[in-house]
Amino acid sequence: MNDMKVFSGRANPEFAQKMCDYLGIPLGRVTLGNFPDGEISCKIEEDIRGRDIFIVQPTCTPVNENLMELLIMIDSFKRASAERITAVVPYFGYARQDRKDEGRVPITAKLAANLITRAGADRLLAMDLHAAQIQGFFDIPVDHLFAAPVIDHYFAEKGFHDDDVVIVSPDEGSIKRVLKHVARLGGKLAIVDKRRIGGTTKQANLIGAPIEGKVALIFDDMISTGSSITGAAAMVADAGAREIYLAATHGILCGPAPERLLRSPAREVVITDTIPLTPERAIPKIKVLSVASLLGEAVKRIHRNESVSRLFN
Repeated sequence: MNDMKVFSGRANPEFAQKMCDYLGIPLGRVTLGNFPDGEISCKIEEDIRGRDIFIVQPTCTPVNENLMELLIMIDSFKRASAERITAVVPYFGYARQDRKDEGRVPITAKLAANLITRAGADRLLAMDLHAAQIQGFFDIPVDHLFAAPVIDHYFAEKGFHDDDVVIVSPDEGSIKRVLKHVARLGGKLAIVDKRRIGGTTKQANLIGAPIEGKVALIFDDMISTGSSITGAAAMVADAGAREIYLAATHGILCGPAPERLLRSPAREVVITDTIPLTPERAIPKIKVLSVASLLGEAVKRIHRNESVSRLFN
């Protein structure tokens, strides 16, 4: 492990420190700042020539600042003669614009992938990309991990009985992801049918297993404004669910999300620490689970050229 170094940008240094604690190594020393005009400065404070470098930086809010800082850090390590650079991006921003759904719009997920590659990254490690095909946007190896085992373990410890649980997909696009939760936790499947009405989406129907008197677990990959998952929770509550739990890997929680979650019928909202939870967004309902050890194990396996696929389960 002496040839490996883990460094962190300013997006989530606490997460990087947890990874280093798991690995039993110190966090690398780098000085990051801003010039008076706002440009980002970077100075590596130790020798990294010939080392295997891992840069931890989720591209969360402020997205543009954190993405640019990641690119500058990659360039700095490349010019300092690092042997290999792996960008560890627990949350990959711009992922929702992964195709042209109408004319004259960009595919920013591909653009962000190109920027990271051209900056000098040799590998990417990410968690729960919004769309799995984003891996193909990169011309470098991508290790794509999932937080589902950590989240499912948390719910399994609550001791819910299979016959008492209905696992809910908040929309049709999340069915494949939710089926994996069903395979681990048991229970039945229900799907919220969303319809686009006048430029806005609305929960229209609830399809699948009966909800009345059951414990409903609603899973998504991220909670942004919270409209989709809280709308699903309201529909499930109207159907007579006894208890409702919401879960997502990435707690973006922008705009009215905290207030919507607080007013929702959900008993608890489970997220992970891929994005730091700031005090102004923290509400009593939120439970944060750490996936730092999972990413730390992946980093160790990548460094040792061992299989990472075991961690998918």
